[in-house]
Formats: sequence, C-alpha cells, structure tokens
Amino acid sequence: MNQSFKLRSTTRSHGILKSVVLVPATTFTLLQPCLTSEVQAALEDSPKVVLDEAWQLVNRYYVDGTFNQKDWQATRQTLLGEQYVSKQHAYSALRKALAELDDPYTRFMSPQEFKALTTQTSGQLSGIGIRLEQNKATNAITVIKLLPNAPALKAGLQVGDRILAIDGNKTDVMDLKDASSLIRGEIDTAVKLRISRAGQNPFDLNITRDVIELPTVHTKIKQEGNNRVGYIRLLEFSAHASEQMKTAIKELEAQNVDGFVLDLRGNPGGLLNASIEIAEMWLNRGFIVHTVDRKGKQDDIRAHPTALTKRPLVVLVDGDSASSSEILTGALQDNHRAKVIGTSTFGKALVQSVHKLSDGSGVAITVSQYFTPNGTDISHKGITPDIPVKLTPEQLQTLYSDPSQLATFNDPQYMQAIRSLQQSIHSHNGKPQNSVAIPKQNRKAETVNRAQADSMK
Repeated sequence: MNQSFKLRSTTRSHGILKSVVLVPATTFTLLQPCLTSEVQAALEDSPKVVLDEAWQLVNRYYVDGTFNQKDWQATRQTLLGEQYVSKQHAYSALRKALAELDDPYTRFMSPQEFKALTTQTSGQLSGIGIRLEQNKATNAITVIKLLPNAPALKAGLQVGDRILAIDGNKTDVMDLKDASSLIRGEIDTAVKLRISRAGQNPFDLNITRDVIELPTVHTKIKQEGNNRVGYIRLLEFSAHASEQMKTAIKELEAQNVDGFVLDLRGNPGGLLNASIEIAEMWLNRGFIVHTVDRKGKQDDIRAHPTALTKRPLVVLVDGDSASSSEILTGALQDNHRAKVIGTSTFGKALVQSVHKLSDGSGVAITVSQYFTPNGTDISHKGITPDIPVKLTPEQLQTLYSDPSQLATFNDPQYMQAIRSLQQSIHSHNGKPQNSVAIPKQNRKAETVNRAQADSMK
C-alpha cells in the first residue's frame, strides 16, 4: 500500500518550543525494489542493490522531472560503476548523488536513522513509560514523570526516584541519551533498575517493557475573565495525533468551554493524513489543501461535515510551526475558521513519501508541492498571522527555560490570543464579555510587542 506523508522540517529557527524533537518524522511506504531480474542478479550481495533501489524510487516519484537539470541516468551509471569497500562507502555516494537535486528533504537514511524516524512518527515506542532528567553537576538521573497506565507506574516507580543503575550498568558515567537507550527495548523483555528513594535503602525493580503511546496533545481549561477557554497544545502530527485531538476536543466541549486556543508553536510537522483529519475536526466545508505532483496533477482535498465544534478558535504559530502545522493553519485561516496569531511560520510547502529499502535503510523523496485553500504558495515565506506578535529575546528565554509559563500572563502571544478569542466569543454569543486585564509588569512588554509587529520575518 502506497501512502504519501508530510515530512517535518529539518531546519530549526528560533521559536519557543525547542524541546520538540529535531529529527524528521513521517512514516514509510513499503515498495518492492524496482529492479529487473538481470540487475538483481548482478547486484545481489552488493551494496549497489540499495543504491539502485533508491535511484529507481527517485526516478519514479521525484517531484521535479528534470532532476534539478541533472542527468539522472548518468547518475545511476556513476553509482553502479563504483567499487565500494563497505556499505558506509556506498551510503556516502548515495547521499552525494541526492545532494545534486538541491532538495534537503529528499535524503537517504541509514537503517538506524530510518528506524528512529519510523518509531518516532508512530507515536509509540517500546519502554516503561518514564521521563528522566539529569543533574549536570552530579550526573544523577531522576524520574520526573510517569505516564498513565505505563509499566513503570504499575511496578511502583515514583517521581523523584533516582536511577543508580540499569541492568547493572551504573548511570553516574552515562548521559541521558545512553540511559534512555538502555531502558528502551523489545516488548515483553525486562529491565532491572537500581533505585534510590528518599528514606529507603537502594533497591531493585524489574519492569517489563510494553508499547508506550506518547502523548502529543496536551489540554487544560483556562478561566479568562468570564470565559472558559479550552487550551490545546499539539506537539507533532504523529500517528496518534488525530485520535488524541478528537478526544481532547470532545472532552473540552463536554466541559462547556466558550472557545479554543490551538497552540502549534514549535510543532515541526509530521503526517499529512493527521493534519487533514485534524482540520476536519474544526471545518465543516471548504478546501483543506491542494497538492500538485510532477505531472501537474492537482489533488484537491475537501473538508467533510465532520466538525466536532463550532465554537470560536484562535491558532498560535511561530517560525518553528512547519509542514503539517502549516497545512492545518492554512486551512483554518483561509476558510475563516480561526484567527492566526504569532509570527510567520516556517514555509515548507513540499510533501514527501518515505520508502524502506531492502537492507533496512530508507529514502525520503519529495513527491509533490502543496498550496493553501486560497492557492497560496508558502514556500520559504510561511503563513503570515492575522495578528503578528513577536516576542523579545527575554520573553523567548522565559518561555523556553520554563515551559510552564506558556499560556499564562507571561506569554504575550497567548494573551493576544485571548483578547482576539473574547471578541469572537462576543460575536458568537451576542453577549458582552469581560476582557482579561494585563498585569502592570506585562504592560511594557505588550507595548514592545505592538511596536515590533511590523518587524516580522
């Protein structure tokens, strides 16, 4: 089954939510290697087989039929004419060949990179369901969060527990990445943690790994003046994002919120299908996105009457809102479903499909370009907010260093979203609404933001 997906941006600008993972995320399409029997026989047991698989896929699907004015047939001859001393040597040659396309999103991935990418985009991993923090001074690794219903919670692990060893390996000589890798593993296998807990002697816990669904949607109800606001923060468009978003909207609707703030700041994208499904949760009609492939064939994707709410909506974006975030934002803005507030988005208007190769490696290929419902090409310029609000370096640092300040009085973009939302609620309900007052300590920052509104990138 072939599926095309949005690939998140690999380049990061200076936004708020820098804790979001930086590796691209998408899923893969399983295709049989595009080789004739003669070529297959000649290349068997050679790294050249993977090179030819990748070349064939690019030749078949790449969005630019001129291949950036390069002789793509000659590229194949060069790739297959070389003698490679190792797979790494062959991988390097393939990366060099793909670089000739001058497209950072069409790229080769080693087996390790491909596995990491597909695991991340699935919205799941195999582990025990904990979040860790490492003290830079002491190297101590501490549990700071336990996921609901996860193996760690069921086994009795607690927030604040220090992990002294993982399967007998002392953690005081590890970094956080190494510790996390050791804790993850195959489903139904066990990991032994040596635990230090306040008031107790160190003890061991044996925890059986299981599938962990990673939460990508976070919600809260905010009382703003007379209004109950449903705040939804979407971190990425993973395989479970639309399911989690549906649950979030329904739960907030059931609690009678007056309107919604959808925070896409720092969201680097993900699956195309997820962005379309989420757009349909807010839209009853209109186009969501237009895509155009190498042959000029246009695919117009429309919303169906499946919206879960008609309540007013404001969307928050920044320079790190990319790819699928921009598809969703463009759909909501062009259909006049939501006001967009923040800074211009990243500006990635390309769609990729990702393919698994025979040795477990993979290749991501740009297969089409997309346009917003109004036909706007956002490449390299992004989506311009309806109300620009640029943060000062000091404000960025505050929100980056302490994410708990997001969606508070210390978050000027959120405060502007609330003012805009209250106006929409007033129009929607036909009743006057009390506005949110800005604390004295934030009025200067608010003035700065307004003065800088025209300095958006």
